[in-house]
Amino acid sequence: MEQVVVASDSRRRRLVSAPAENQTAAVARRSEPIYAVGDRPLQRLASGYGELDRVLGGGLVPGSLVLLGGDPGIGKSTLLLQSAQAMALRHSVLYVSAEESAQQVKLRWRRLVDQLSSSDNAADNATSSNAVTENSANLNLQLLAETDLELVLQELEALRPAVAVIDSIQALHDADLSSAPGSVAQVRECAAALARIAKRQGTALLLVGHVTKEGVLAGPKVLEHLVDAVLTFEGDRFASHRLLRAVKNRFGATHELGVFEMRGQGLAEVTNPSELFLGNDEPSAGTATIVACEGTRPLVVELQALVSTTSYASPRRTATGIGTNRLHQILAVLEKHLGIPLSRFDCYLAVAGGLEVEEPAADLGVAAAVVASYRDLIMPPGTVLVGELGLGGQLRPVAQLELRLQESAR
Repeated sequence: MEQVVVASDSRRRRLVSAPAENQTAAVARRSEPIYAVGDRPLQRLASGYGELDRVLGGGLVPGSLVLLGGDPGIGKSTLLLQSAQAMALRHSVLYVSAEESAQQVKLRWRRLVDQLSSSDNAADNATSSNAVTENSANLNLQLLAETDLELVLQELEALRPAVAVIDSIQALHDADLSSAPGSVAQVRECAAALARIAKRQGTALLLVGHVTKEGVLAGPKVLEHLVDAVLTFEGDRFASHRLLRAVKNRFGATHELGVFEMRGQGLAEVTNPSELFLGNDEPSAGTATIVACEGTRPLVVELQALVSTTSYASPRRTATGIGTNRLHQILAVLEKHLGIPLSRFDCYLAVAGGLEVEEPAADLGVAAAVVASYRDLIMPPGTVLVGELGLGGQLRPVAQLELRLQESAR
């Protein structure tokens, strides 16, 4: 018999007998026809926040890995701690803090809980704070402050929670590797080990990921390929609202949008985000209202344009919330087909509320705002502009028009 050396998953080598050319032997198969694969009912776990469930596609899938990234201080840990507290009402939850001590996490948790129960008077605050530690939600919420991967895996094996939060994946380290925590090898091996145990015992894992100064997720790109969903938490440090987006989701639609507002009691859901991105009721020259679609959610947004005479050889073009190249294209169409000499004027464009609008359905609103600022015109109240401008000056239809009109009417 001829022998072949094959490497196993555990990096050990074992001998596998291979039949000779003139010998036939039955080889055990592990595959099966796809129609014979058993069906398992998909019961999602509600995160406790409708905006987070919307972005996830309806809730957390057991055994899935969700990576949440965002700038420092944007509220990633606050969002996951609040969600863990809400999910602990129905499921067992393990919160692993690899960056903060247990006392620091408890201080933040206590502040969130006390703010939620702020309806009690000041004299009863101490009593309510002590009583809240005895309810079922807080008994189901377990906290572990640890950076050693092996100890975290042992805790996951012992508790077998329905949901586990790892804050953050860059802070964990595998003692078998000589590299420092946060390195490419450490992040890859720690994420792979967590993925194996999550798939095996059906634990939904929420991983917090750092971002670089360029705004991309830190660590190897294989981290984003390994997880089932990648969420980004965005926001302006000068504004109170936060935007949660899904850029990858194996169990739902991508490019969904969830809106939160940072308040004293933590993050609160914004059920009507159109109010957030609309300006005041007093109309002014150079403003236009559009309806932008983020995934399946339509948002009524106000655009502001300012056209002024330039004092330079080449006019300035500045856009906030819309791509500058898109603005250049619209200005060229207006100058070509309407005869407006915009090449002699500076043009500034901004989206109210700090929202990023990328779809071409905003072209008509941008053009109307620029023309209104140039002519010093005020749009009639209740006017909403939706449409894509072609290079020939024609107006093209856009998708989900009925949904946009319903949101405009509402």
